[in-house]
Amino acid sequence: MASKSSPKLISGGLPLHEVPGFRCGTAYAGIQKPGRGQRDVGVLYAPDGASAAAVFTRNQAAAAPVIISRKVAARGLVSAVVVNAGNANACTGKRGLQDARTMMEVASAALGVPATEILVASTGVIGRPLPMEKIRAGIWDAALEATGSGKGRLERAILTTDLVEKRAACRFALGGRKVTVAGITKGSGMIAPNMATTLSFIVTDLDAPAAVLRKALRPACEESFNCLTVDGEASTNDCAFLLASGHSGKRIARASGPSFDRFRKALTTVCVELARRIARDGEGATKLVTVNVAGARSARDARTAARAVAESLLVKTAMFGCDPNWGRILSAIGQTEAKMDLARARVSAGGVPVYDRRPLRIDARSAARKLKRREVSIDVDLRLGKGRATVYTCDLSYDYVKINAEYHT
Repeated sequence: MASKSSPKLISGGLPLHEVPGFRCGTAYAGIQKPGRGQRDVGVLYAPDGASAAAVFTRNQAAAAPVIISRKVAARGLVSAVVVNAGNANACTGKRGLQDARTMMEVASAALGVPATEILVASTGVIGRPLPMEKIRAGIWDAALEATGSGKGRLERAILTTDLVEKRAACRFALGGRKVTVAGITKGSGMIAPNMATTLSFIVTDLDAPAAVLRKALRPACEESFNCLTVDGEASTNDCAFLLASGHSGKRIARASGPSFDRFRKALTTVCVELARRIARDGEGATKLVTVNVAGARSARDARTAARAVAESLLVKTAMFGCDPNWGRILSAIGQTEAKMDLARARVSAGGVPVYDRRPLRIDARSAARKLKRREVSIDVDLRLGKGRATVYTCDLSYDYVKINAEYHT
């Protein structure tokens, strides 16, 4: 969870091009179905270069862009990110790897930067080759905007089944200078990140080497994206990129000390907000559900218990039906290795106490009304120790089944 002293979020977030040192371009290449304002190819451009860090999915069926971008991220210097939506370029064999490289090469030619300094990302349907003629044209168009006005809405170019664009940003003072951290993300289904989430691009005007960024990004992902689940399905394409332009003039050379701590808190604040926005926009979701577990025997037990509740189909459907069904909550925890004692546990749903060492009498109608809110919480106190964890999820509606039953066809 983000610290109580975390920097304050900027309402509505910021477009990435408003962070000094970055420009954005987008295009509609025809990969996805046409629509008003539709975009499916994007370019994030750092004209002066940027230090970079990244985390990626641990899924063994990792997509071609993940395989390629791991090598680029390891070098720690990036001049651009090129991305497409509508096709994941996953499980596409040698052709997929070559297509990912071609995306980098086309972006390299269009932007005039080395291909070895370009990260590539894709999202969409698995198992289909990329339509490379469309991709090539889209990258050139997006690069033209990135090197021109530079004000493309990159958050729109990464959407698939998302209903809304997702941004988060904050500014904080560091040595008398203002530093900005801003991020965008996409995702609403097939979400149970393991070291990353969907596609998330975060930028800052801080001056910091790649080693410092890595030390900040990994724990930030652990406290945010890895505390997020929509349906328990870890994607083949999950990635989170962090780029630093250095344009603020404020440098952090080491991953320690008060300045680094402030930056890490700002980054975590942005990542947590992005994770919450993904959960709120879960496919077919009607509400954001925050699962808080306290009093666990250990932090590991707390996270195990919270994740079990958040991923329980029975709990998620109960939240959709506004049913404070404490039995499903305790049953979900009971199936895990997390230690639990029914004679000590306490549960609240939507702020309504429903179990405290034993079932409690409740006003069902009043409880249902509170669970109709757009944001609700499930709070569990195991009363066994000091372990705590928070996991973000959403309810499971009729529409989730419909969207995913018809996704490929």
